[in-house]
Amino acid sequence: MAQLEISVETLDGVVTAAAADRIELCSALSEGGLTPSIGLVEAAVAEADTAEVHVLVRPRPGGFAYSWAELALMRADIRHAVAAGASGVIVGALDGDDIDLDATAGLVEAARGAYVTFHRAFDQLTRPLDALDALAKIGVERVLTSGGPAAIDVEAVAALVDHSRTIGGPTIMACGGIRPHNVRAVLEQTGVTAVHAAPRTPIGAASGYPGIGVPAGHDRFATDAAAVAELRALTR
Repeated sequence: MAQLEISVETLDGVVTAAAADRIELCSALSEGGLTPSIGLVEAAVAEADTAEVHVLVRPRPGGFAYSWAELALMRADIRHAVAAGASGVIVGALDGDDIDLDATAGLVEAARGAYVTFHRAFDQLTRPLDALDALAKIGVERVLTSGGPAAIDVEAVAALVDHSRTIGGPTIMACGGIRPHNVRAVLEQTGVTAVHAAPRTPIGAASGYPGIGVPAGHDRFATDAAAVAELRALTR
């Protein structure tokens, strides 16, 4: 049995994903995910049933090197999310091609004992095994990774799993295009005990608003209920 996390950006998505073990709550998935509103966090905690709600804390699109002001905002968002009932937070900060350990340690401290996951900024690192050692020392409990910047690299993820088990480090959660057709293979080939997916389907007609600089495309996406149910069955 593997733990299943589903990434959602709406309250409807929370309800759809409530059969999962964990919900990654964010906004703006089209931007890679940003910090959701505190109102959405509170509503998600109330609606999530037995699923844990873990809140992504990322203040803007773009890279993961943050100013002191952005880090202060992230620490405040973490405290508010935990106070609102979130089981944990999902964070990450980089310094070039390495982890910004001081910044990340400050984010862990702001969580005040709540569960901390380091997100896919990890996949930009050039020395991921060393990074696992460092994250273990500052209290990060889980790392979300595809083993590289593209779709899942099962060999790279398997190496991370082996190393983290050796050092007693963070749990490795696999991601990167995981769907019902490949989740069993990912579990078998990597040895992970947790997987992350964001199955979505477009809703509404494709449209654009060129007058205000919005290109053509689907306005919204919904969490794919059928895919969530199948992933839940396949990971049990």
